[in-house]
Amino acid sequence: MKGSDARPGRRLSLRSRLLAITLALLVAALLASTGLLIDQLQRELVRRLDERVAGLAAVAARLPGLADAIGKDAPQLRQSVEELWLPDVYVAVLGPDGQVTRVIRPATGPAPQLPRLDTAAVAAHDGKPFALEATGGGESWRAVALPSTAGTSGGSEGSVVVAGSRGDVDDAMRQLAKKVLLIDAAVLALLGLAGWFAMRGGLRPLRRIESTAAAIASGDLSRRVPQLAAPRTEIGRLSTSLNGMLDRIEAGNAARAETEQRMRRFIADVSHELRTPLAGIKGFTELYRMGGMPERADVDASMSRIEREAGRLAGLVEELLLLARLDEDAAAAAQTLQVTPMDLRTLAADALHDLRALDPTRPVTLTGPGGGPVAAAPVLGDEARLHQVTSNLVGNAVAHTPAGTPVRIGVGTSDGLAVLEFRDEGPGMTRDQAERAFDRFYRADRARARAQAGGGAGLGLAIVDSLVRAHGGRAEIHTRPGAGATFRILLPLHS
Repeated sequence: MKGSDARPGRRLSLRSRLLAITLALLVAALLASTGLLIDQLQRELVRRLDERVAGLAAVAARLPGLADAIGKDAPQLRQSVEELWLPDVYVAVLGPDGQVTRVIRPATGPAPQLPRLDTAAVAAHDGKPFALEATGGGESWRAVALPSTAGTSGGSEGSVVVAGSRGDVDDAMRQLAKKVLLIDAAVLALLGLAGWFAMRGGLRPLRRIESTAAAIASGDLSRRVPQLAAPRTEIGRLSTSLNGMLDRIEAGNAARAETEQRMRRFIADVSHELRTPLAGIKGFTELYRMGGMPERADVDASMSRIEREAGRLAGLVEELLLLARLDEDAAAAAQTLQVTPMDLRTLAADALHDLRALDPTRPVTLTGPGGGPVAAAPVLGDEARLHQVTSNLVGNAVAHTPAGTPVRIGVGTSDGLAVLEFRDEGPGMTRDQAERAFDRFYRADRARARAQAGGGAGLGLAIVDSLVRAHGGRAEIHTRPGAGATFRILLPLHS
């Protein structure tokens, strides 16, 4: 089963795992350091034992008559043993064949088990200490074999072997190991307790983050992770990243809610705009069916009204389809444009004639951007679509500024862009109205009475904005109440 396959470590909390890993590393470090310390101390004690054994062997090798009896030199040997602090010492004389001829100082316990130490073997050891085991088991020994340098009347004494017991060294090491292990256990217990509280305090920010995340998961997107640590620490960077993510999520939700609200408003406006001409058409057809148009003139008048409403309806549908195509994919929309080299002065001149034809009483001037001299503005554009842009701006100026209001059309270049602008001296707009002027179906309040062009449906400036963006440019509004409005179209220059 999957539950039984889970590793035990995954069922532990982060704090428990961190503490377990830390304690495991401490145990390994303490055991390694303790083992190394005991090994070095043992080596040092064995080295000192070897020095004492070697010193006693050098004394014994020089004693005359050592093989016959202890005699008068025995006190000198005993004094050397006492001075060298060797509690259990074995001293024996060996013949040339390696056989023990006399034990000068026997061991207090089991004697060391001597290997074959003939003259050649003693010479091979060259006075260096070597290890011996006790007969029948027991303590180990350290021994030194030297050729005797004092002879008797009988001839050569052969060799002398001196062995010192490692009992005291081994006992000291065992006692030290027990005490060190007890100390290590106490240290680990204290460190484990201290580490538990330290990790509990160190992980407190994560618990705060956890509680904040739980609140956010329950739907409170306004909550933020508190800055519980410096920004350069892991907790600080995590808090900053989470807060940034939450800001983007909240902004995305707000944008989605705004989009949904705009979509609902858009659908309501579309329904209203479609209902008005459809209601007129339906009314006239019902009136005709009921016999309310007995005269030919009444029928002709009704058909004219139906034709106008149908044209208004068709125009609205065409504008909606255009906006839908432009919104679907900006890159695809740009590819559908039939762009050719052109100059915005042509559009400006056409717009000037359109304004004068629609309102002969309106003063219209043609200048450069900001009122300077007219200048060339070469661009790559779809002339028919850009003409639709200027037509919407012209209709916007005529329909929503008082008759006779002066209008200035500016064309030229500014900051490396081609500029076409329409400046009127009308009532202007508030900041909120200007920010929403390119929204679909948006109409300013009646004090301004500026709705976008496009049959009064509020789609004219939205189409302007979409078409300009499809050409790689942007549309701007500069206005304030009582100071008129300037609509600027900025497109990339074509050299």
